[in-house]
Amino acid sequence: MTHEVLIAGFGGQGVLSMGMTLAYAGMIEGREITWMPSYGPEMRGGTANCIVILSDQRINSPIVTTFDTVIALNQPSLDKFEKAVKPGGLLLYDSTSIITPPTRTDIQVSGIPAGDEAVKLGNTKVLNMIALGAFLDRSHVMDMSAILKALRKVLPERYHHLLPVNEQALRRGAELAGQTVPV
Repeated sequence: MTHEVLIAGFGGQGVLSMGMTLAYAGMIEGREITWMPSYGPEMRGGTANCIVILSDQRINSPIVTTFDTVIALNQPSLDKFEKAVKPGGLLLYDSTSIITPPTRTDIQVSGIPAGDEAVKLGNTKVLNMIALGAFLDRSHVMDMSAILKALRKVLPERYHHLLPVNEQALRRGAELAGQTVPV
């Protein structure tokens, strides 16, 4: 099984760390992985995206143009990458920051209020983990326990005190995904 994921949003939303966590979790599960980040010259507020490929077989190329899943954390990313989802694939987006929702009918579309839920959890920086939890619930590509192990590697040790809120965010995202009705 191979699953190709594109994660996109503004710099500072945790797009790259979300992809890195997914990639580390893939390694923990013994899979072949690629993680390819892309970001503008701005530190925060610019665009950022990354491609993660998880596979049980050798990955021939990390360069892909269509994806099994696209996770869009802002409107510009949704506008740019909605068409990059393979027919039958999954488009997951943060409904808190999207003004114009997706229109495709040949894919699964799932809006999660990740931004609002991050505020409720008292830490806006866990928006990415809410989206990741929703992705895990909708895609079933890996077990959440691998993500939790990966977080210990991805988060610098000085931020390990935030592991509990990140786990809470992952679980909340999974709950939200289970409650949403695909459009």
